Formats: sequence, structure tokens, C-alpha cells
Amino acid sequence: MRPSPVREITPAQAQELIDKGAALLDTREPHEWRAGHLSGATLLPPAELGARVEDVVSDKTRPVVIYCAAGARSLRAAFQLAGMGYQDVYSVAGGIGRWKAEERPWELPKDTPAIATNPRYARHLVMPEVGPEGQAKLNLAKVLFIGAGGLGSPALLYLAAAGIGTIGIVDFDVVDLSNLQRQVVHTEARIGMKKTESAAMTIKALNPEVKVVQHLEMLTDDNVDRLIADYDLVIDGTDTFETRYTLNDAAVRAAIPVVHASVFRFEGQLTVFVPFEGPCYRCLYPTPPPPELAPGCSVAGVLGVVPGVMGLLQATEAIKLILNLGDPLMGRLLIWDALDGTFSEVKLRRDPMCPACGVDAIARQAEAADAAFATAS
Repeated sequence: MRPSPVREITPAQAQELIDKGAALLDTREPHEWRAGHLSGATLLPPAELGARVEDVVSDKTRPVVIYCAAGARSLRAAFQLAGMGYQDVYSVAGGIGRWKAEERPWELPKDTPAIATNPRYARHLVMPEVGPEGQAKLNLAKVLFIGAGGLGSPALLYLAAAGIGTIGIVDFDVVDLSNLQRQVVHTEARIGMKKTESAAMTIKALNPEVKVVQHLEMLTDDNVDRLIADYDLVIDGTDTFETRYTLNDAAVRAAIPVVHASVFRFEGQLTVFVPFEGPCYRCLYPTPPPPELAPGCSVAGVLGVVPGVMGLLQATEAIKLILNLGDPLMGRLLIWDALDGTFSEVKLRRDPMCPACGVDAIARQAEAADAAFATAS
């Protein structure tokens, strides 16, 4: 029997093959590439792999080393290449995460800005966990905020101060006097102004180096894919279940992490959704509760500092994801009770039957990718 053309290898074995002239492919998404990649690699996202790989590696007898974040996508891609006739394909077990953990060399994109060494970020630069490379990652990052309200306000301020390079804001509302008890990115002088414009003014006053992109529209099924497409991660500051499901499903399709939070009176909840690595919003809430059991802030009220605390925690989780630091709240729901000052945690699990990220959903995505490839061919 002919041996399989696909094999899993360690980073050390991968380095040996690369040194001997193997082609090196990165099968992650562009936002992952911008956070760092292996020298000499060519980016071929999963949706483009089949259509472009022959342009990159025309000789199907040449060894091909392929990697992703953790090894799952690259293994699928390796079998896809084998099906196209490539005879010697290697998937890096553990992906670039293991590569970095073994302290092997990697690099940032060539356009990494000089701003990464700006004295403004001096307290980051002296931290070994951040340093110039980490600050460069922050300056290259693109973060989208859904909502410039109670959750978005503190997160916007602290991520702008941290030097996030591009901040997008999706909001269609205007500043109202009743907002100012919790939405600290706005001021009384801006009542009646579009929230996106008001937030952009505050951000620019705090850190003029941050690029702010205003999306003056409501997030809907029709525009969500377009809105999130160019961003590395999303901060979910929405307050309706309908919008959360819309965002969740699109983020799963695009493999973009979402830092989610919600508040109710004296309580806040926080978690991180990383598509296919942990549960998604539909795993947590398969169906929305009746409206009477989940009234909005305008009906139930909220202590102003509660969204402030949760928004700060969202900013913290976003920075951890961008810098690949610590243990993000993936698969964990953090609950804060302001009245007794306690944090508690609930473990979350992926639902294999989830309509967004379950087995059937993955199969549907694979079929759609195959159909797109067939059309392109």
C-alpha cells in the first residue's frame, strides 16, 4: 500500500524541511498573519488555498510544509493538497502557537510601524510580555466595536490609550442626556451628536495616532459580513439578542474572535468566543429568552459603573488575544455581582449540534468552500 502523502511533524522537523527548500504555507486568516508569521511563508487562507496554491507551488513533487494557529486547519489543508496531487505534504502539529512556545524565530509584517517604540507606550515597552514586538502588534491591530455605549465607552478609551492602530465603531444612535450616567466617552456638550462622531473626537483627543473608522449604521444580516471583514477581533457592546446572534454567526463564518459582555442592573457577564476553538454565543444561548425575562437597560435600569467595569474587562481580554498572553476567557463565563463584590465563573462547552459552529455547520461551510472553488475553477 502506498504511504500517505500527508504527515504531521514537529516544529523542529518543519525547520529542517524548510532549510532544505520545502515550500512554506500559512493557512490562517489575514488578521492572524498580521499578528506574526514564519519567515518565508506565503499566506493562503483556507478559502483561497485550492484556487491559489498551484500559483505558489507549481511543482507537486516539492515538499510542502503548512501551518496554522494550532494544527487543525493545516492538517485539513494538507489533505486537501494531497487530493490535488501534491505528493509530500507536512502539517506542523501545534501550529505557530507551539512554534512560538518553543521560542523559534518568527516575524511581524514588513510594514510594522516605528510607532511601536513611541515613549507614549513606555510602560508597555519595559514589560517583557509586551515590549516593542508586542506594542507593534497592538499598533497593527484592527478592533471593531459594536456600539459606542456603556460597554464600548471604557473599552474604547483604554484600547485607544494602549495604541490599537485601527478602531472601528458601529453605531447609528445619537448622544442623549440619559446616556451620560454610564457612557463616559461622550459629554453633555455633544447631546444630539452621532455617537460614532462623539467617540471619535474623544479618542483623537486621547491618542491622535489611532485611526478611527466610523460605521454610521445598524448591524444587520445584510451588512454584518462587510462590517467585520477587515478587523482582527470584535468587541460586542450590543444590547439585543437579535444583534448578538447576527454578530455571532458572521464571526464564526469569518473565524474572527468576539469579546462579549452583557449587563443587567447590578450584574455583569463576560466571555470570549473564538470560533471552533471554544463555544460560540449560540452554544451559550441556543434560543433567545422571552422579552419579559430579558428587558433592556432602558426598562430594567443599570448601575452606571457596572458596564464600566465590564467594558474594562473586555479591553483586557482584547489585549490578551492580540498579544497571545495569559488565559483568555474562552469556554468560561465570568459573572460579577456588584452588590456583594464577588466574581464567579461558569464553564462553557461547545455544542456539537450548534447551528453556528457545530459539526453540521462545519460540514456546510466545507461544502460552500468546495462549491466556491468549483465555480472559480
